[in-house]
Amino acid sequence: MKGAIRFLGKEFTEIVRTWRIWVVPGLLLFFAITSPILAIMTPALIESLAQGPSGIQIIVPDPTYLDAYAQWVGNLQEIVMFALIFTAGGMIAGERSQGTAILVLTKPVSRASFVVAKFVSNLVLLAAFTVTGALACWGVTYLVFHEAPVSRLAASTAAWLAYAVLILAFMTLYSARFKSLAAGGAGLGTFFMISVLTLWGPAVKYSPAGLLKASGDLLTGTQVDLAWPLLTTALGVVLLLGAAILVFRRQEI
Repeated sequence: MKGAIRFLGKEFTEIVRTWRIWVVPGLLLFFAITSPILAIMTPALIESLAQGPSGIQIIVPDPTYLDAYAQWVGNLQEIVMFALIFTAGGMIAGERSQGTAILVLTKPVSRASFVVAKFVSNLVLLAAFTVTGALACWGVTYLVFHEAPVSRLAASTAAWLAYAVLILAFMTLYSARFKSLAAGGAGLGTFFMISVLTLWGPAVKYSPAGLLKASGDLLTGTQVDLAWPLLTTALGVVLLLGAAILVFRRQEI
């Protein structure tokens, strides 16, 4: 157990001292700050670009705090998710290809502890900067619009984070099984598959696809029942981590 805890500490240190601290966290903070600014500037940009020789003008409604929140959530669902998938693809595969995994596993660290530590360290990084980003988005939105209710932003961000944890669990399994690039491709395929499931009612009601759809619906004040999506997501994370441990135990290091 002490070896596992020390390895987890090593993972946190590695995150802070390497490029990993700048990719997903950097994107989260960047979009947190720029989403409200882009929301308030977009109507003026559209109107100025739409003006032409004919004199026809396009009138765009005044933006509100909801436009800032929608920008934030949209960036979470697309750009941040893609960055998470491809950075997490090397969490285990990278250590195997570099030969550092075997050095760690010769110490009192089991393969199960190795996998769990990788998942937990990435989870803590993701959760910490998602919360920080949401707070930054709320603060900048309030400064820009002088109105920024917390409840919708918090609920929508929390739904996305729960879904992102499932994707991270998928990536842990893929990284234990494949090389980094192949793991990223598998993760991207999984993301698109779940996105397609949001078009099917039963999947939205009972599966993790409901979390992906809810992250957008909650912004509009739509009542969403997330009991089943949260339950199946939690079960999926446990099963995926178990599968990742079994797969990694059979891998040659």
